[in-house]
Amino acid sequence: MPYLREIELDVLKPHLPNVLEFSQAIASIGADYQVYLDVVEMDDKTETLVIVIKGNSLDYKAIEATINNLGGSIHSIDKCLVVGDDNQ
Repeated sequence: MPYLREIELDVLKPHLPNVLEFSQAIASIGADYQVYLDVVEMDDKTETLVIVIKGNSLDYKAIEATINNLGGSIHSIDKCLVVGDDNQ
């Protein structure tokens, strides 16, 4: 089974929760998740983010659900790194 090791997402979210709380919620999904978040645009109601998440075996469905539960929406998956079984 291939493993998702890194993903870059374009995300739109409301100002609250703030980016630290948003990042922490995503990082808490997996024990080894690393979350790099960059605010690339902001208007009076929303923020556009580029989020890079790294880990040994990322759970995309859980990541997507967490983002949605926090009021965000994924616009696109811009990059990903997937490795096969032999590359564990």
